[in-house]
Amino acid sequence: MPTQRLYHADAYARAFDAEVVAVTAHAGMPAVILDRTAFYPEAGGQLGDRGTLGGAPVTDTQETDDGTILHVLATAPTLAAGARVTGELDWTRRRQHMAQHTAQHLLSGTLLDRAAAPTQSARLGESALTIDVQRDRIPEAELARAEDLANDLIDDDLAIRAWFPEAGELAQLRLRRDPKVAADIRVVAIGDFDFSPCGGTHCARTSHIGAIRITGAERYKGMTRVTFVAGRRGRADLFARDAALRAVASALSCAPADAPAALDKLRADATGTSATLTALRGQLAAVIASSQPGTGAVVAALAGDPELLRTIAAKLVAAGRDALLAAPDDTGATVVLQRAAGSALDCGALWNQLAARVGGRGGGRADRAEGRLAAPVADWPALVAELRPPA
Repeated sequence: MPTQRLYHADAYARAFDAEVVAVTAHAGMPAVILDRTAFYPEAGGQLGDRGTLGGAPVTDTQETDDGTILHVLATAPTLAAGARVTGELDWTRRRQHMAQHTAQHLLSGTLLDRAAAPTQSARLGESALTIDVQRDRIPEAELARAEDLANDLIDDDLAIRAWFPEAGELAQLRLRRDPKVAADIRVVAIGDFDFSPCGGTHCARTSHIGAIRITGAERYKGMTRVTFVAGRRGRADLFARDAALRAVASALSCAPADAPAALDKLRADATGTSATLTALRGQLAAVIASSQPGTGAVVAALAGDPELLRTIAAKLVAAGRDALLAAPDDTGATVVLQRAAGSALDCGALWNQLAARVGGRGGGRADRAEGRLAAPVADWPALVAELRPPA
């Protein structure tokens, strides 16, 4: 016989007594079948419950096609058919599942009401809560209105009822979506606002959800995937975001509410500073390039970052000179190789020789190459001269 589902009568029951019907297996793990259970099996987007049976850890709860509920155990059970056992739920997990499932019903209802976006499916996972709605590109303002209405209904502390209505009563209900089964249809009603067929566990009142926050919306297979948080997880997420915002505000020496404006100013200042740095780098590069003696290739060890070396090399190449530049340090050297028009220098081949001799990562083409040597270079000009003898 199908397992009796105690959570239909009382979703807040944390412990129960039952009889072991059979010991079996599921996906290679031991599992126990009981005559009745308060453990909810994974279904309808809601994950299965966890907890203990006679002290043994229950790692998952699943349901077979015939309605049998399997309590998956971490280790082989010492129980046998006919034994009496006490089950205890991981209540923190169940309580979160109840809050987020109820929040999904409520948000699905408000998305339909305020954004004309009917729910296609929902997934209440370990790390993300999502609703896929049958509408593409929902404006932010409509999402905000749906979120506001959901939280207003939470503040209203509406009663939530779950029951199996008779056929006549069922026909009179304004169900938000069609049932997935033809018989034994269970309905979850959130006040007079939302009526949905559902076999899951739910809060007794909307205030038990705490709050709902939409954290993202993206296009998905011609629909919109709405991501949200609720319950304990939502509270933890919002607290974490608040802590992060306060840390940013502290670093910017402003109030949290002023952080966006302070960041805009910082970004503008950085843009101006970057432009100034680019101009100064160009001037410095011009001075360094013009100070290189002779008229042929320039082989020089310089102090500077890769961008400065590239700018100097560009100035030298524009003057018709090959640039074989390095910025040595205690752990290796940054190398920039560029050839002038008409030169026979193969920068890529020279880099390969350097990497083979010293070690490093990089590469390039015949006209230019760059990389990072993995060992200190004591005498850059001598190393280049050894690998590239004068023509």
